[in-house]
Amino acid sequence: MVKSKVGYSLSTNSFIAGYESAKASTKDLEHVKFNFLFTSSVNDVKQVVKGVQEATDSPVLGCTSSGGIIVPDGFITSEEGYAGILSLSDEDMVVGVACKEAGKDPRAVGRRVAIDAVENAKTTRAPAYFYMIASPEEEEEYLMGIQDVIGRVPMFGGSAADENIEGDWKIICNDKVISDGVAVAFFYTDTEIVTSFIGGYQETNNMGLITEVKNDRTLVSIDGISALKKYAQWIGVSPNDLKGKNLLESSVKKPLGIKDPLGNLTIIRHPMFGNDMGTKTTSDDTITLGNKVVEKTAIIQLEATEDDLIDATGEALKDVKKQLYQDPAAYVCIHCGARRLAIQNRMDEVHKQLVKEAKSIPFIMAFTFGQYGYDEHSANICGGLMLSFTAFGKK
Repeated sequence: MVKSKVGYSLSTNSFIAGYESAKASTKDLEHVKFNFLFTSSVNDVKQVVKGVQEATDSPVLGCTSSGGIIVPDGFITSEEGYAGILSLSDEDMVVGVACKEAGKDPRAVGRRVAIDAVENAKTTRAPAYFYMIASPEEEEEYLMGIQDVIGRVPMFGGSAADENIEGDWKIICNDKVISDGVAVAFFYTDTEIVTSFIGGYQETNNMGLITEVKNDRTLVSIDGISALKKYAQWIGVSPNDLKGKNLLESSVKKPLGIKDPLGNLTIIRHPMFGNDMGTKTTSDDTITLGNKVVEKTAIIQLEATEDDLIDATGEALKDVKKQLYQDPAAYVCIHCGARRLAIQNRMDEVHKQLVKEAKSIPFIMAFTFGQYGYDEHSANICGGLMLSFTAFGKK
């Protein structure tokens, strides 16, 4: 039977923060097989990991979170750092963990990390489910490499984040701490694991055809018009107001989206940076996105209110509960860091929704820069401004 427990710490000593979190999350649990660890980029992350290892020798995988974490006790945050862990125990579960730093060929890196995780699980089989953490840049290529090895096994996870979008994020994999690369946990289990991967945005009638893309994530034009100009028209502002990092904040409640081929899932594409190319062509005013887009596909402008963003957290947890045939044992909730910034003064409302839906079941929420998951029959996919909530059944 799967059991879980949550521990956290606000100690300003990074070693103690890790130790206290792991000590609390593993207390009275037998057969601990895995630990989801989230901490602040303000912490000395290597010391946090040393503290965790002092308290438990079971596998650990996680990342730095943006601005805090949420656990049943509340929104845990501090300018001086924080740490939190959700631990899973199950006599029969096997977990293979592996990580690898970035290289010239990210797809090959993904293949290698998948092979290592299978080997570390001491098996030759594909897992039932997997969890992925990566640095924000090459997530899609890592995912393709992993699936080259294990096929389309369902997944969840997110991209490591930091407090101020300065590239200080860290990926944690057992005793290793890396800044650029990918880490995975492969779950071999008969228990149910299910994911709700949603955005919670409404579609508008503003849509167009992607007519030019550069380097996968630079949206050059929509319907042959400069992308930033087209987007500015859609949301009713001047392109000059969206230059540079102004676009990131302005687009949280009005992002872009693409549909999966079956239409079951709208995947959010977060406009991150407004680029002025300084020339008089359609390449002026491009948009740097958080994830990959493809030419000759449709893109839609979405919208949501602050209330919508908050309510989506309760809806996602409710949805993932409904998918389980077993009683739940734990929830791991991956929430977009940029969404958190948009509702930061109302995080207590998010906490209340999670507590209401989770009831007495342990949960942990981290805030990442990217989110990974799937919906019904869609493929595994990477997005931004989304929620990836995963439930583990008791068996």
